Amino acid sequence: MKDSYKSALYVMDGVKQPGQINPELAKKLLSRRTKSLTVAEYVEGIRAGNRTVLSQAITLVESSLHKDQEKAQTILTTCLKDTSLSNDSLHSASSIRIGITGVPGVGKSTFIEALGTYLTGKGHKLAVLAIDPSSSRSKGSILGDKTRMEALSVDPNAFIRPSPSAGSLGGVARKTRETILLCEAAGFNIIFIETVGVGQSETTVHGMVDFFLLLMLAGAGDELQGIKRGIIEMADAIVINKADGDNLIKAQAAQTEYLNALHLFPPPESGWIPVVDICSSRTNLGIENVWKIILDHQETTSKSGYFQQHRKEQNLQVFIATIEEELKHHFFSQKDIAQAIVAIEQELIQGQLNPYLAAQQLLKQYFQKR
Repeated sequence: MKDSYKSALYVMDGVKQPGQINPELAKKLLSRRTKSLTVAEYVEGIRAGNRTVLSQAITLVESSLHKDQEKAQTILTTCLKDTSLSNDSLHSASSIRIGITGVPGVGKSTFIEALGTYLTGKGHKLAVLAIDPSSSRSKGSILGDKTRMEALSVDPNAFIRPSPSAGSLGGVARKTRETILLCEAAGFNIIFIETVGVGQSETTVHGMVDFFLLLMLAGAGDELQGIKRGIIEMADAIVINKADGDNLIKAQAAQTEYLNALHLFPPPESGWIPVVDICSSRTNLGIENVWKIILDHQETTSKSGYFQQHRKEQNLQVFIATIEEELKHHFFSQKDIAQAIVAIEQELIQGQLNPYLAAQQLLKQYFQKR
């Protein structure tokens, strides 16, 4: 017997097993993933309604990298070459932008799926921009709206894009406005923007939509608590959701209370009188009527000229917000400023420095370089 066979545990090498992943296929998939589309390819894909290309363009818009931002702005500008004096594309002029908000648990996702399925059934193309809250610790988001809207997520006439709030004011994604324009360029004529919940985000969302819908619950103790002047003044319609079963009577009672409360507020600038209605996303009660309310609002505000004027004012808000955002980004991207902030943070934590004076000194250092 040979020396190599002295042990009874000797095992022959046998045939080498192939890997679980086909290396040739892996190379092809990697090349596809890493391949960067040109601006012309992005624009062509978006205008053709290619969802994959649209999603990739939105990812560029949401990116914080400078090179991605430059490319995204070029794509956006090219997509919107056919513009009017109001800087809105022809696609945008025929679209309706709808903001939908409400307290957590009110059933926003279920309502959006019910109304969205009704609209796609009518032949409309719907884009849902759902803003998911980002963790203040990990900066991550669940982005679970596609799992909550099972029917709408597989609808060929619907496009759902969950986006992280990324710490922006009130949970409104920083680049939602650009995303709206890209979706409109891709042929989506109805845009839903779902906010995280009632809060500061409503003011921001109101500045980028044509119709603002507030979802409320009955029997949850919020009939009076929910009547807050700022939110009610922004709402074009208040819809009491989950009006089914034993809750139907409570919903009707809440509808009367909100109608009475609206009389305490002055008429809105648009000339539209806010409507209070009830619905059930589970049974589809009132869903069709909600859409009728939105169409009535569009007709009323278009005739008065408010619809067009509101769009122009939104462009002005975007102009100011973009300048503020770019200045903030440029300030914090300076190496000397970043180093100074690290040193100042320690002094502030130890109580050795006045925060207002520190901010003024840092701003002075920044402007001296300009």
